[in-house]
Amino acid sequence: MSSLTGYSDSLELDFVEREATPGPAMELGIRFHLAELSLSDTILILDRLGIERCRATVHNWTQKAELQPLGGDDPDHVVVDETVIQLNDEQFWLYAAVDPETNRLLHVKLAPTRNQAITEMYLAELCEKHRVDDALFLVDSGPWLHAELHRHGLRFQYERHGNRNSVERVLRELKRRTNQFSNCFSHAEATTAEK
Repeated sequence: MSSLTGYSDSLELDFVEREATPGPAMELGIRFHLAELSLSDTILILDRLGIERCRATVHNWTQKAELQPLGGDDPDHVVVDETVIQLNDEQFWLYAAVDPETNRLLHVKLAPTRNQAITEMYLAELCEKHRVDDALFLVDSGPWLHAELHRHGLRFQYERHGNRNSVERVLRELKRRTNQFSNCFSHAEATTAEK
C-alpha cells in the first residue's frame, strides 16, 4: 500500500516474470487504472507513448499487482439493503451498500441465509473497507440490521423512500446481471458470482 502514497514512489513489480513492456510504462498503466481511468482510456494513453497493449493486459497487470486504492470511500450517507437472488437452483441473500449520492456500490456479499451474525460480518467488512463511521445509514425496517448498526455504534435512520430508492435500483440491476450470469455460466460457484 505504501507504493501508492506518493507519485514518485515506484510500484513493486515483483510479480512480473516475462514482460515485454518496460517497467515504467507498466507502472504508469497500473496507476492510471487504479486512479479509475477506464482500461480503454489507459491503453489509449499507453498507445500514445508507443506501447501497444490490449485492455486485458492492463487489467492483468493491475490484478497481479494486488493493489487497491488507499482509504476507500468516505460517504455522508450509506444505504444498506439485502435481497434474495437466484443462482442456478439455489437462493442466496445479496447484501449491498450503496452511496446514494453517486449510486456506487461500496460493498456486496452473498450469503446462504440472512441473520444477525452474517449482518455483523457484512458491516465489519464494510467498515474495514470504507470510512463510514460518521455516515448516516439509511435502512429498511429489518431488526437484525438495526441491532448490528447499533452494536457497531453507527448512526442509522429508517427510510422507506427517498435516498433508499437508489439502492433499490442498483439491487434490481444486480439481480438482472446475476440472472444473466447464471444463464451464461450455469455451473459457476457463488463466490465467482459475488466477485
